[in-house]
Amino acid sequence: MSAAELIRAAPAEPCRPWPRHLLEPAGWGAMAAALGSDHSLDLIALWADTTSVHALFLDRIAGEVLPVSTLVTEGAYPALSPHRAGAAWFERMIADLWGHAAEGGRDARPWLDHGRWGHTHPMALRHGPPAAGGPEPPEFLPSEGDDLHQLAVGPIHAGIIEPGHFRFTAQGETIVRLETRLGYAHKGTLTLMRGKSPRAAARFAARLSGDSTVAHAIAFAHAAEAALETEAPPRARALRAVMAELERIANHLGDAGGICNDASFAFALARFGLHREAVLRASGIAFGHRLMMDCVVPGGVAADIAPGGAEAVLRTLAGVETELPDLARVYADYASLADRMIGTGTVTPVLARQFAAGGYVGRASGRDFDARRFPGYPPYPGLGLAVPVMTEGDVDARVRVRLAEILESIRLVRALLGALPAGDIAVPLPSASGEGIGVVEGFRGDVWHWLRLDNGLIAAAFPRDPSWAQWPLVEAAARGIIVADFPLVNRSFNCSYSGVDL
Repeated sequence: MSAAELIRAAPAEPCRPWPRHLLEPAGWGAMAAALGSDHSLDLIALWADTTSVHALFLDRIAGEVLPVSTLVTEGAYPALSPHRAGAAWFERMIADLWGHAAEGGRDARPWLDHGRWGHTHPMALRHGPPAAGGPEPPEFLPSEGDDLHQLAVGPIHAGIIEPGHFRFTAQGETIVRLETRLGYAHKGTLTLMRGKSPRAAARFAARLSGDSTVAHAIAFAHAAEAALETEAPPRARALRAVMAELERIANHLGDAGGICNDASFAFALARFGLHREAVLRASGIAFGHRLMMDCVVPGGVAADIAPGGAEAVLRTLAGVETELPDLARVYADYASLADRMIGTGTVTPVLARQFAAGGYVGRASGRDFDARRFPGYPPYPGLGLAVPVMTEGDVDARVRVRLAEILESIRLVRALLGALPAGDIAVPLPSASGEGIGVVEGFRGDVWHWLRLDNGLIAAAFPRDPSWAQWPLVEAAARGIIVADFPLVNRSFNCSYSGVDL
């Protein structure tokens, strides 16, 4: 049997909108082994609770979302990483937070736990003792070859960015290996959510990664509403989509300018930055906050769009739309810029599919996936969504996908505001029990949230930022480039540190 068939044959547990299948540990091991030959399943997320391990798959052929779980026996479970390389970081996270060991896993090194916590395994039923003798230096993979040297960068960087450590192994100026060490932005989000109502915990979801505050808030709200069999009103769903598209536009504008600036093209940084600031100001006028933080709540939205807000947004987007074609032409015609962008930091389509990379990273490498289209959610069906896809997989392709998405998002905002439904903006949530999964297409890619509620309070939760699938590809894209090009490549991905540090 294929891995997908093994999952579907297992008993189903109540979870909305997709039932969660429960495999015995031996069945989970068989599924893990079958993943080696079943290439139809994309691993989206892997997480745990105190007694079980859970995985979320997408079946590309059947067009189906497949959640699956197994009980942890004697503190261990069969690893998925031998056949799904993207599982390795999840397995390290599970070991650090819950103490469940991935038997046969590709990488058992600590990740979130840097040896400075008051106790180990903070989410387990019984916490472990603190690290003996204080924190140990991080362990990196060995490299063999002639004339190799290492460069250590971070976790504190020259710019105002999130903390992360990069360990380069180079031969002269050429990078032969990059390892990323994260966890410095760990906030204990999963523990903070437990025991709180969805309305209270929504603030933690909105702060998991500040530049994706709308996307995470919507995915969290979708999960809570699914668990409680509640639907947000049509007006609220439309306003959420407007906010999500504005967030996408603002971040793509900022990224496009920042990438050009890393290639020493400051003119583009100035012009893209001007338009990004205008979009943030219009968002503040329309929704009361430049980043629209805490504007989305489970059950709907916190407040209606302000009087004059729609006009401010549309006026600003008209300015972006007017200049964007000229900026794209300048970008394409600047020879020294093209020399830095084209062919640099390439991610092959095969690698993008293996890691289920979403957003502009996946679409620049041929992976035609967008959560607004599949699994899909209101109000996008019927809007005729156009998803740009390229196959070159380099820095240039990631920029071009962003530019195309800006224009498509402008079209969507116009359509949404032009047909904004009347009615309520929120509904109350019942104090009930249930389990739900929510998804939204953020500016980086697909954002997923899982929630288990007990009498209206959160018993367990897990948020999956798209950067889980993209950070390993940064390491792959860095191989073979010169050290001086790494900031350019890294910015073209713009992965979230905080989003995966939980």
